[in-house]
Amino acid sequence: MLTFIPTPIGNPADITIRAMRLFEEAELFLCEDTRNTKHLLQLLTDRYGMIMPNAIFLSFNEHNGYDRLSQIATDLKEKNVVYVSDAGMPVISDPGVILVEYCQKNSVAYDVLPGANAALTAYVASGFNEGGFVFLGFLPHRGKERSAKLKVSLDQDFVAILYEAPHRLLKFLEELANLAPDREIFLAKELTKKYQKYYKNRASILFEEFKSENIRGEWVVIIEPKPKSDKTLSLEEIVAFDISPKEKAKLLSEISGKSPKECYSEIMNFIKTNR
Repeated sequence: MLTFIPTPIGNPADITIRAMRLFEEAELFLCEDTRNTKHLLQLLTDRYGMIMPNAIFLSFNEHNGYDRLSQIATDLKEKNVVYVSDAGMPVISDPGVILVEYCQKNSVAYDVLPGANAALTAYVASGFNEGGFVFLGFLPHRGKERSAKLKVSLDQDFVAILYEAPHRLLKFLEELANLAPDREIFLAKELTKKYQKYYKNRASILFEEFKSENIRGEWVVIIEPKPKSDKTLSLEEIVAFDISPKEKAKLLSEISGKSPKECYSEIMNFIKTNR
């Protein structure tokens, strides 16, 4: 049995009693980083009376995930196995999605516990009241793919939620200030931690403010929906982007709600008929 267990995004007191009981019973931990998981378990043992499990700890991340599957196939069916990311809900912007897919294809029993999530926590704190949101995770680090994904985030009818690393936040705010200076942005810094802080203002104002800000820690960014008069990206415009067909299909999928596979076929048919 495999259980996906959320871990605190900052404050260790946010762990659930159910999570601690399952930690105690676990025989194998699959971790984004084993050092971070062991540190958390020691905190829970010292502060909240959890019994430290007698378990094996293996890393499971974007670099070794597929290779690990062949090593742990039997364990997933015969042992109490836990998967945890470094912080927050597993699978969201996280390699744990490989495990979910594997379990579904190989009839492996699995469960998912509810728990801490940075995107939802920030959304609740943002005050935006459009009634829905689109989660886009981390933007590509650079280049045309980043520009295209940023345009998609600005073209939503609902608020767009993204994650951004501290060393790229100022660049991100500059990009927003250039593309949509009057768009309202909500920033959440170091959620649930000692230096948690919220910011909300127009993109251009936040960019100027953050030029002198000490930018550290983890950030969640929430972007106000596009004005009602904004034009939605068309299929023709997406096809014209200088990125791979696969990336074009992902962008069209995020805008249209169709599956990436369906969007890929639509794009390829469009290209074929318009040569």
